[in-house]
Amino acid sequence: MARTDPSAPRRAGVVGSPVGHSLSPVLHGTAYRALGLDWPYERIERDAAGLAEMAPQLGPEWAGLSVTMPGKRAALELAAESTERAAAVGAANTLTRRGDGSWSADCTDVDGVAGALRSAAGFAGGATALLLGAGGTAVAALAAFAELGLGEVVLAVREPARAAEAEATARRVGVAVRTERIDELDLAGAAAAADVVVSTLPAGGVDPHAAALAKAPHVLDVVYHPWPTPLATAVERAGGRLATGLDMLLHQSFGQVEQFTGLPAPRERMRDALVEATGGELALPL
Repeated sequence: MARTDPSAPRRAGVVGSPVGHSLSPVLHGTAYRALGLDWPYERIERDAAGLAEMAPQLGPEWAGLSVTMPGKRAALELAAESTERAAAVGAANTLTRRGDGSWSADCTDVDGVAGALRSAAGFAGGATALLLGAGGTAVAALAAFAELGLGEVVLAVREPARAAEAEATARRVGVAVRTERIDELDLAGAAAAADVVVSTLPAGGVDPHAAALAKAPHVLDVVYHPWPTPLATAVERAGGRLATGLDMLLHQSFGQVEQFTGLPAPRERMRDALVEATGGELALPL
């Protein structure tokens, strides 16, 4: 629920474990200063159980919490209300204080994927996607696919038996999924047939498949360090467009700032601060 008096002294923070590496303070701190708000934004080290214990005890000065791993499921469960997309994903990365002191949950990770694909990867429309991985980022990607109009997805995973959660999310958002074992799938053929490829595999996991995945015109890889990644190099050589996890981080933060403050996010200022904080390796187009 948006606040009615954003000028009142408030505070916010990012909760996770580990959380020391989080760049969210760069984004939120920049946003609040640009909006004329003297709000502290801090890193809070808590696991899922710690978040569930802490959140109900926070005072009324807390406007919102950004939630990173491993607390996203707990964030959804402790909230008094949630958006449809958070319920569909089964997790929340955003907790916003309601007027009665309880919490509202959302998943702006969906905005992160959709915004990264549109702005950095240049995606303007299509029907099919290839998605690698079935974890938390992958389920958010499935919800983003639905928002982008991508209705058919090949889900490539190491173990199909572990894809049940992603498949359930796909059903809830109305996306048709065909699950395949990644080491048995013709990745080059699947990528060439897809309008979008999204890899949620960890660093190094996608490197052997970089040339195959680069056959798609629009690619999102959650990995962005060290830069350039093998996939980034392959996409550039193939003439495609690439978005990274840093683009996702930027685009998911806009909705958080707006929900916490009730004011429009200063997107250019936030982007410029993130570019500076990460050494300018990525342009992060809006």
